[in-house]
Amino acid sequence: MNAVFTTIPLALRAASARIGVFDSGVGGLTVLRELHRVLPGVPMHYVADNGHAPYGQRSPEFIIERSLALTDYLTSQGTRVLVVACNTATAQAVAALRQRWPELPIVGIEPGIKPAVAASRNGRIGVMATPSTIASARYQSLIERHAPTVQVFSQACPGLVNLIERGELDSPALHRLLQTLCAPLIDAGVDTVLMGCTHYPLVQAQLQSHFGGGVQLLNIETAVAQQAARLWAAKSPVTPPPTYSIENPVDRQPVLLEATGDATQLARFQNFVQEVMGWHSASVQALRR
Repeated sequence: MNAVFTTIPLALRAASARIGVFDSGVGGLTVLRELHRVLPGVPMHYVADNGHAPYGQRSPEFIIERSLALTDYLTSQGTRVLVVACNTATAQAVAALRQRWPELPIVGIEPGIKPAVAASRNGRIGVMATPSTIASARYQSLIERHAPTVQVFSQACPGLVNLIERGELDSPALHRLLQTLCAPLIDAGVDTVLMGCTHYPLVQAQLQSHFGGGVQLLNIETAVAQQAARLWAAKSPVTPPPTYSIENPVDRQPVLLEATGDATQLARFQNFVQEVMGWHSASVQALRR
């Protein structure tokens, strides 16, 4: 099979063990890209819940409900290792998921406070995340555990995910918002900024242009993929094939992409996958849930 991404026939889904990944929309594709780089021969199933996005301004109860529903669907389709490719869903719902599926290996995404502390030179760290993530007890606990000796400046970013979901990756509206969001962190004198949402690396270059060269930006996709690979190896006796570049694919296992949005959102997601991520052979299926 030469295509990087394809659909998996319905009859084969339940029989095929795979890594399941979900996010509120396109942000988790950055995690999926890294997963596919680390485990190029492993079947994967990605669900974008763009019909209910963004999560960052939703209630904890809503996020938990959606996370449970998506995990139930993914496990029914063969998921044996789950990656919650959403900081907000991890912060609000991962405990509920682990309680419901205690035998399912689950990898969550959360702001990497500990590596940010290690990377900072002046002890002043900025975190950009959704309002829901920053308001969560899990986020506050991370700061208390890993950053007792540094200053952490939390910047909620309402509206940023919406623009990225619409594909406005270099629009005047995006740059106006980034200027507003970056200004308080620049004024605080941070030298390290953690991108606390999987959507944000999609505009990393734009963020860097607003912060300038004196501020380093961090994300955690690689660490998440490596942890998922360790869990997959423990679940499967098969040794994963060697890693190679997603830009030069050969004989890969299929990756199923599904999205919960309406026709307009589905088309936008399809365009994003093909144009922004560069996966031109990708096929996205509608999921009515």
